[in-house]
Amino acid sequence: MGVNPVLLRRPLLWVALSYVAGLLVAEAVAVPVEWPLAAGLLLTLAALSVTRLRPWLLPAIIVCAGWANLASHTQVLAPHDMRAQFDAGFADVTVRGRLAESPSLRLFVRDEQESFRTLAVVQVEAVRCGGDWRPAHGRVMTVTPEPLGERLSAGTPVEVSGILSPPPLPLAPGLFNYRAHLAREGIWFQLRVRSAADWIVLVPTPRPWGERFVNWAQTTLARGLPERDEPLRLIYSMTLGWRGGLTQETYVPFMRSGTMHLFAISGLHIALIAGILVALLRGVRLPRAVCGLVAVPLLWFYAGATGWQSSAVRASLMMTVIIGGWALGRPGDLLNSLAAAALLILAWEPQQLFQASFQLSFFVVLSIALLTPPLQRRADRWLAHDPFQPRETLPRWRRWLTPPARWVALTFATSLAAWLGSLPLTMHYFHLFSPVALLANLLVVPMGGAALASALGGLLCGAWLPWIGELFNHGAWFWMRGMLGVSEWAAGLPGAFWQVRSPAPADFAIYYALLLLLLSGWLLQPGRRRWLGVLAAGLAVFYTGRALAERRTAEITVLPLQGSGAVFSRAPGSRAPLLVDCGNTNAARFVTIPFLRAQGVNRLPHLLLTHGDLRAVGAAADVRAEFRIPTLLASPVRSRSRVYRDLTDAARAAGELTELTPPAAVAGWRLLHPTAADRFPQADDNAVVLLGEFHGTRVLLLSDLGPAGQSALASRETDLRAHIIVAGLPERTRPLMDTFLAAVRPQLVIVTDAEFPAQRRAPADLFARIEAAGAQWVSTRAQGAISLRITPSGWTARGMNGLELNVRTEAR
Repeated sequence: MGVNPVLLRRPLLWVALSYVAGLLVAEAVAVPVEWPLAAGLLLTLAALSVTRLRPWLLPAIIVCAGWANLASHTQVLAPHDMRAQFDAGFADVTVRGRLAESPSLRLFVRDEQESFRTLAVVQVEAVRCGGDWRPAHGRVMTVTPEPLGERLSAGTPVEVSGILSPPPLPLAPGLFNYRAHLAREGIWFQLRVRSAADWIVLVPTPRPWGERFVNWAQTTLARGLPERDEPLRLIYSMTLGWRGGLTQETYVPFMRSGTMHLFAISGLHIALIAGILVALLRGVRLPRAVCGLVAVPLLWFYAGATGWQSSAVRASLMMTVIIGGWALGRPGDLLNSLAAAALLILAWEPQQLFQASFQLSFFVVLSIALLTPPLQRRADRWLAHDPFQPRETLPRWRRWLTPPARWVALTFATSLAAWLGSLPLTMHYFHLFSPVALLANLLVVPMGGAALASALGGLLCGAWLPWIGELFNHGAWFWMRGMLGVSEWAAGLPGAFWQVRSPAPADFAIYYALLLLLLSGWLLQPGRRRWLGVLAAGLAVFYTGRALAERRTAEITVLPLQGSGAVFSRAPGSRAPLLVDCGNTNAARFVTIPFLRAQGVNRLPHLLLTHGDLRAVGAAADVRAEFRIPTLLASPVRSRSRVYRDLTDAARAAGELTELTPPAAVAGWRLLHPTAADRFPQADDNAVVLLGEFHGTRVLLLSDLGPAGQSALASRETDLRAHIIVAGLPERTRPLMDTFLAAVRPQLVIVTDAEFPAQRRAPADLFARIEAAGAQWVSTRAQGAISLRITPSGWTARGMNGLELNVRTEAR
């Protein structure tokens, strides 16, 4: 069998691809680890026996190796595994073990007040749950609502008490899945610790050298600066990987401008440091081999000093392969080096393949390797002069401008390649499309390089030339302040970024295939250009069909908001979105606003306030500002709530308030209650009630409507039948009267309640009465957000905790 010359030049590429295929199979097909081990053994015996089959069997053996490796990392293989000892509930326990890493202090800023939370991973050796100690094995993420001090560090034996439970699932679609994130790191449980007093150090241990270095480095970098302000904290984050320097308010402009990558110890940092080291060593005329022997250990020292972060280890490993080949005089090949680094990392920790940081790191480097050369060739053709014209005869301005123009073109080509390569992943993980990143990175990356170089200069000179170190520190502060200003300016430009929904798997495949085929020139060759029209027509049919199917679908999401609820809907046809209520400040910050961003919402035409409960409408002003909502919708009934009155009065004065009375309609919904004449003494009885009918499925939104409001509504409406009810809990009265349920005759009742506070927890008799009325029920307390999809063929309800109900048209 002939051997592909690409494989001869890059022998590790096909090995890495085969291994990754095995990891993907293991992720998709859950079987006991013995199965891929047995298959790999049989294939190995076959390869040893039949020589001519070896080229075909070797990739299959590597696939089995990857499959078995991931299975061994994710399956319960020992009786002491904590997953075999604890279920999905809560347990008051004490665990004994060692800190797997030094505690990480996180800074939160709210209303200009700073608060801290400490995260630490404990490698558990034993556990006590109401009785004696018993052996246990596993990693637990501990959460303590205050700093732990300097007595705890990596490797310290500890006992810690708290409430053990699985990490929380996301409350709504598109929110960060903390449980899945920790599972990829081999952490299956979370321990909520009440205070630092619940930590007991069994054997005091000296602080690791990495922590001592970071403390010294922070003190050194602050020398000469007047205060530890935001730019200095960002210098700590970029130079030392300090995770406490990025608050939500700080990282938002960097995220939106596409420059957030500068604050992870990644390939850019390691490449810059390696470049500085190699340039210094070559400047004193040391041979390549000596440069490699000096530079590589220093890179690994930097990775260790910054806490052995995964991104730093990946970048150091990749740079070790590249510098090692250069030092040995071997011809360099970035793709082969990238494959070698990926293979080594995934052999040690296969779960990294499914982590966002790994995917972004390797896709960006891969894109730069594959896409920068063709982009640079096109730029060179634009900048090239007549080859038969001597350079001396060119105009002086052209001779002066050509070198910087080539540098700008190379920088832009690299930035464009990285942006194109990471675009679908950025849309998937961050729900952002940031075209301004191309401009911002042209400015911020050189400034970041200058800031990092200045910080390194401050560290090198701080101990023996303090006054020069202070000059470097001021330089680093200056460049960091410039980075912050440029990022804020870029993020504020019109059209700088858009919130987008996550691409579908088919979109990933189509995008990367087209990108490689077009930029490599393969699809543009004369013999293949005729297929461009066919391909474009096929894609147009595919995406048009998908868009038409989406326009015929009604999407309704019921959000749990700390005892209240909000509803976000897109009606068929126009797909005009409507947000009903928004929650209080905390709920909006952590649920409503991130959820809307994940749905690709940049602007909302309406926000409807059902009643004056602070839990339902407290963050209306913040949500209006975030999504530039021009119109506030409400009923004409006055409320005793001061916040509600202030909101409506301000909107009325600005001409932005629309008061709705039956039978008004908005975004596919019809208003049923209250009328302009209604004046119920209980505020909940004045709540707005909406009815929507989509493809024959009727949905009734009751908000927190109480018994008096239900009676008035039932007496006015002759046909209240609805397939689905969304109902909250009235403050002082009984929810969902039996007579009202009999009038509506629902198939499903969605109750928006919460575990805490206790008065917002739905009583058990409510669910019994719903079942007695012949309906199914689901609680947002148990399932999180409930997503409804209504099509001509029926409706589907899905909860975040695994609930799925399907009702076809003929069964309605």
